[in-house]
Amino acid sequence: MFGAISFYWAAGGRVGADTISAEVTRLPGIVLVLWIVGFAKVVAALLALALVRDWGRAIPRRLLLISAWATGAGLILYGAVPIAVRGLMAIGVIDTPASMHGTLARWHLLLWDPWWLLGGLLFATAAWHYGRARNPRSYSAPSRASVDAAQCVVTGARPPDRRRRGGRARTARRIG
Repeated sequence: MFGAISFYWAAGGRVGADTISAEVTRLPGIVLVLWIVGFAKVVAALLALALVRDWGRAIPRRLLLISAWATGAGLILYGAVPIAVRGLMAIGVIDTPASMHGTLARWHLLLWDPWWLLGGLLFATAAWHYGRARNPRSYSAPSRASVDAAQCVVTGARPPDRRRRGGRARTARRIG
């Protein structure tokens, strides 16, 4: 879905384009760049899915892990460095260039750059989990016990008693 906006702008869409650059449609070669960026976002999404889906087994584990870490690191840098620079612009420590007027810098600081940073952090987390997994290609749904435990944390209820009696699990009743 994140790539859809790049495809939309590449196809001539204007809504939101002024939040990335005042002259986005007038820059030479920008349409080609937007198409490339859109396809890169789709490839990144497929890479993320390959970490957790069975069809990802077709990709060698080491290649997948290195690609995920590289993508995560790249996205973190692509989000964090501009956040730092634009943050300094916003508080007046460094001058904001005319091409990046104050409003545009705030759009990047508050909307676009945090998304890139978040994507990088999520990619790095996925790569870390994938690297630690003994059998990273076998995805299984969470167990009933872990779902019950999570619900207890959220609701404050007592966990169910899952001891086997007569072939069925019984739930402890709370009295009082």
